[in-house]
Amino acid sequence: MYEKTLAEQSQMLAKGECSSSELTAHYLDRIARLDGELNSLISVSADAATASAAAADAKRASKGDSPLLGVPMVHKDIFCVEGGRTTCGSRMLENFHAPYTATVVNKLNDAGMVMLGKANMDEFAMGSSNENSYFGGVKNPWQQNCVPGGSSGGSAALVAARLAPMATGTDTGGSIRQPAAFCGLTGIKPTYGRVSRYGMIAFASSLDQAGPLAITAEDCAMVLQAMAGFDERDSTSSTQSVPDFTANLDKSIDGLKIGVPEEYFSQGLDDAVATQVRAALTEYEKLGAKLVSVSLPNQSLCIPAYYVVAPAEASSNLSRFDGVRFGYRCENPVDLEDLYTRSRGEGFGAEVKRRILIGTYALSAGYYDAYYLKAQQVRRLISDDFDNAFKEVDVIAGPTTPTPAFESGAKTDDPVAMYLNDLYTVSANLCGLPAISMPCGDVNGLPVGLQLTGQYFDEARLLHAAHRYQQATDWHTRMPAGIE
Repeated sequence: MYEKTLAEQSQMLAKGECSSSELTAHYLDRIARLDGELNSLISVSADAATASAAAADAKRASKGDSPLLGVPMVHKDIFCVEGGRTTCGSRMLENFHAPYTATVVNKLNDAGMVMLGKANMDEFAMGSSNENSYFGGVKNPWQQNCVPGGSSGGSAALVAARLAPMATGTDTGGSIRQPAAFCGLTGIKPTYGRVSRYGMIAFASSLDQAGPLAITAEDCAMVLQAMAGFDERDSTSSTQSVPDFTANLDKSIDGLKIGVPEEYFSQGLDDAVATQVRAALTEYEKLGAKLVSVSLPNQSLCIPAYYVVAPAEASSNLSRFDGVRFGYRCENPVDLEDLYTRSRGEGFGAEVKRRILIGTYALSAGYYDAYYLKAQQVRRLISDDFDNAFKEVDVIAGPTTPTPAFESGAKTDDPVAMYLNDLYTVSANLCGLPAISMPCGDVNGLPVGLQLTGQYFDEARLLHAAHRYQQATDWHTRMPAGIE
């Protein structure tokens, strides 16, 4: 059953070919057998999942008709679940039990999905390799000496290893799309505001967005349908109506205009990755799409701008973790200052501390104008570049990452090299645009991702274009060896 996509499992459940209880038991067994090596989950909710599956079977027997009813899944451990542990991959929240449930969790619960557990992640979603988790690094099931990407690396690794048919992730600078590319999956970052951030522990509030990672674009469309929509509890939630993301997946893409920025194929891109991406673009031409050369002249400024804005917002958001109200508290503090400094010093990992320091510096009185304000001005220029490009094309295509997955430990001592993995993904977050990554080839047995970026609230077009490509190719069907 693990070889089936989420859409196929949905059909099996609807036809009575299997029950949710059987599916859930199947995946819990796989988790018990295989996750010891991958370390993709922080917690497993076996008893709760079994009970939820039984409830889903009972509801289906009484004509429950949600397409997701009874389908197992995993949440990234950044989403609060009332009464359950939500760690955010950090010692700071190692024993935190949330007093409320995130809207994303509630929406998927309402759709009848069965939560198997919580996925490992880079601490507070800060990282591109999932080596920054307090609970240990996650391994890439394609080659276990390589990273799965981050920060949603646990979500990506477990879906790639078929420990669940889908998992939620969050994307602040590429943290859904980059792990999807490294692990051979489809992952979509919706338009900022399309999915509620309520109950999703904040990293950078103007950049964070939740989305699904799954095997196919069709799977992502089904899950995003349930996740999306206005939430009055989130002041950044959009009132934009949610279309039927699955309605037009099979229609032709003849005449689709795909923009190809020259800047995406310049210095920094691995030649083998470029070859695979260009082959995917040729496949799109065979499907009737038209390739159009476009320019994003400020592409080179995306990384510098992002790594000022994101740490600045992180510095502000993480100031609430002070050892006083909740979270980790140091032992035997001598005074209030000692409580603050030791609780934060012991509770946060190295990468989180680095970003807090960068952000605090950028926001300080003497440097605010020179760094943070300037980065926001550059952000506007980057957004203008996309606005101009979308006057000529429907979507913009390019590589998701400069290289395939790299070896664990290869970049831990070089933060700048690590940050450059986000070269092609951070622009969508800076602009609030939707973007999707899907597998389009491999290099030395490691998957390569193709990224499509769309106009605001145009997720349906991205999912449609990705689905049509996947109907014509088989990269998304390939699985890592040794996961039987």
